[in-house]
Amino acid sequence: MAGDAAPHVVEDVPGVLQLLSDGSVVRGDESVLWPKDPLPDVHGVQWKDVLYHAAHALSVRVYRPESSSSSVTGSSKLPVLVYFHGGGYCLGSYTQPHFHTYCLRVAAELPAVVLSVQYRLAPEHRLPAAIEDGAAFLSWLRRQAELGAGGGADLWLAESADFARTFISGASAGANLAHHVTVQAASTQTQLAAHPLRVAGYVLMSAFFGGADRTAAEVNPPLDVTLTVDGADKLWRMSLPVGASRDHPVANPFGPESPSLAPVDLPPVLLVAPENDVLRDHVLGYAARLREMGKAVEVAEFVGERHGFSVLQPFSEPANELMRVLRRFVYAGFAHPTAL
Repeated sequence: MAGDAAPHVVEDVPGVLQLLSDGSVVRGDESVLWPKDPLPDVHGVQWKDVLYHAAHALSVRVYRPESSSSSVTGSSKLPVLVYFHGGGYCLGSYTQPHFHTYCLRVAAELPAVVLSVQYRLAPEHRLPAAIEDGAAFLSWLRRQAELGAGGGADLWLAESADFARTFISGASAGANLAHHVTVQAASTQTQLAAHPLRVAGYVLMSAFFGGADRTAAEVNPPLDVTLTVDGADKLWRMSLPVGASRDHPVANPFGPESPSLAPVDLPPVLLVAPENDVLRDHVLGYAARLREMGKAVEVAEFVGERHGFSVLQPFSEPANELMRVLRRFVYAGFAHPTAL
């Protein structure tokens, strides 16, 4: 009988992830997707994992420099950089060595308190689960800011975090997630004018956006890309609600069913756009649409670089330049910006 047929593979990331016809998921070893070269040590940074969502067993990895002060501001408190890892909403982990190394570098070199957030993955937990987790994390962080050292807040955050300078960031799908969390935060921030936590900006690196209509970079993709058009489509099929198209509001912030961003008081955004990335036109289109709305937008283009270069080659010269760009953005407005 047809109903007795064994489940078959519906979507397949070879050796890493399979979605079967009965909805079950088989996961493999994701390390096969990453470069095998050893990663250099990053010294001078402390880190630990803290549970932020008990019901879903989700944690955040907290990084802070051993010397928790900034030569730029002269303050003992450091800006806070929230970071969501990439992986097409289906892969990746805040514990993965390349994401971990990137966060160590940011904490040491900006300097900043870096918060690398775990979130639920699809297809076991389809969108908007990850966005709900991102919003839950920001609520947890707001509570930490309210509590302070004497009220039961995490001691590292109470000692080192300048919550009034919180930045939300991410890479690839993590950048998509950062967009949605920032939009939600900006939509409520005016209601929380006296709150100690303020989202001062957001950073989207190789943002994982999509759309039903193909862009020029998708029709004629660059050579030797790290993310293919077929690969991106597959990840959207596994992560979006069943039956949804790439015009779903999570994938396409300017799609036919997406709410307008014009009335949202978005903070300044830094967009990182590698040249050799099939998502490049989506990123540049996002920048153009926000500029038309009068938003503050900075675009950092990286000639010859590919999707995810910030973590795939975390000590390359382009990655070094990204650190300089990120530092200028986070510390904008402070004295002696040329020293950054």
